[in-house]
Amino acid sequence: MTKERLYLYDTTLRDGQQTQGVQFSTAEKQQIAKALDDLGIDYIEGGWPGANPTDSAFFEVAPKTRARLAAFGMTKRAGRSAANDDVLAAVMNAGTDTVCLVGKAHDYHVTAALGISLEENLENIGASIAHIVAEGREALYDAEHFFDGYKDNPDYALAACRAALEAGARWVVLCDTNGGCMPAEVHRIVTEVIASGIPGERLGIHTHNDTENAVACSLAAVDAGVRQVQGTLNGLGERCGNANLTTLIPSLLLKEPYASSFETGVSRKALKGLTRLSRMLDDILNRVPMKQAPYVGASAFAHKAGLHASAILKDPSTYEHIQPELVGNARIIPMSNQAGQSNLRKRLTDAGLSVAKGDPALARILERIKAREDEGYSYDTAQASFELLAREELGQLPSFFEVKRYKVTVERRKNKYNKMISLSEAVVVVKVDGEKRLSVSESMDETGSDRGPVNALAKALAKDLGRYSEVIDDMRLVDFKVRITQGGTEAVTRVVIDSADNQGRRWSTVGVSPNIIDASFEALLDAIRWKLIRDCASEA
Repeated sequence: MTKERLYLYDTTLRDGQQTQGVQFSTAEKQQIAKALDDLGIDYIEGGWPGANPTDSAFFEVAPKTRARLAAFGMTKRAGRSAANDDVLAAVMNAGTDTVCLVGKAHDYHVTAALGISLEENLENIGASIAHIVAEGREALYDAEHFFDGYKDNPDYALAACRAALEAGARWVVLCDTNGGCMPAEVHRIVTEVIASGIPGERLGIHTHNDTENAVACSLAAVDAGVRQVQGTLNGLGERCGNANLTTLIPSLLLKEPYASSFETGVSRKALKGLTRLSRMLDDILNRVPMKQAPYVGASAFAHKAGLHASAILKDPSTYEHIQPELVGNARIIPMSNQAGQSNLRKRLTDAGLSVAKGDPALARILERIKAREDEGYSYDTAQASFELLAREELGQLPSFFEVKRYKVTVERRKNKYNKMISLSEAVVVVKVDGEKRLSVSESMDETGSDRGPVNALAKALAKDLGRYSEVIDDMRLVDFKVRITQGGTEAVTRVVIDSADNQGRRWSTVGVSPNIIDASFEALLDAIRWKLIRDCASEA
């Protein structure tokens, strides 16, 4: 059976940048574009040149890619020619081989938003696309509000698409701009569009996620016959986001009937880098990855219940719809007070700890986990702390250093500008290789901003760990979560710290105490010890 070609169009750098709180630098856009190209994306939309300085700068230094780089803009304005429209000229001057223009496909938006006649809008679409084609560029027309427009006035929505096609557009992209369509609606309308004479191999789909249906609507459009799919990494986008390519791509490659019916530019080998790419984007945005994200989330293949874990050990397919390795993810058997010995042995094996079935240490570890979770600890979200606990019980926990004492002070005062500021100072005394070392650090960063007492502690602890200081130089704290596990005067604070290093590893540790600083310090110590075990346990 011959597979049909399905084209993938990424708009992370343009539509994704419309996410609230997201603003890429030029260097970050170059990094993302390179990663998308390595994945095998067919089209990379770099932004809207002329709309903002960053987008304009990106096209001036755009990386060389196998993928077609696209500049985005809008159709010419009424009352002027395409050649004399300065907004359209900025898009053309970006020099890309592909140009995507957005234009209205909903009659209400033409008359109410643009304030022009329906005929003028069709002329704007046709003239703009013809201008792009005449310049030797590949043209795409984003039919904005197409589905809502089709429901109100199907003849006009189709006329807008035909105006673009007749002018030479390679692709007409049907947009669910408001994100309110249901999958069945999308399938029906796309089917009717193709039946009207517009070929599916010239159609694309662009959906938004306002009803959590963007991926489903995109797949429904593919089922109906479109052959280009647009989306963003991690579902970035305005309001609730766009169709999530980190979900769509593995579904198209690994799920039937798509896997047998279509080929894309993404190979099975490249697909194994998807999880890393997803987390790279979150790292650029300084965001915590969504653990429950399909395919690439840290919890996507996590099995907490003892019954599930027992079955997973016999056959992973009992509770997994794909092998996690196919998308570069990994199976996790979290530890909690629901765990049985099957969970425990699997988790110990994953940590490189081999314990025979029936070993008395297994029961001791389980009892200790359950006792500590009664105290407020949570090991299903802190796998690194679990490993340290198990190693201690098994007598396999190296002693890298010992904390003899620490002190943190927080001062609130006015600075020389008569502005009230806070400043934390930490003192840590550790014993390394038989020698006591004292380190002091403030919480102020290089910009003069206070980063808090936990930051001061982390800096002081890392400042002088002897031969181990260099090992943790690439370690950084990427998330810090605080939870009060009891109320009133007996409140207990649980702190979970997520850490990462330059090797792409990410690990979580937990600390519990009535004192938030003490709980934070416990989690911090676990994070450092786990890192040292991974990188220099043989030296301990």
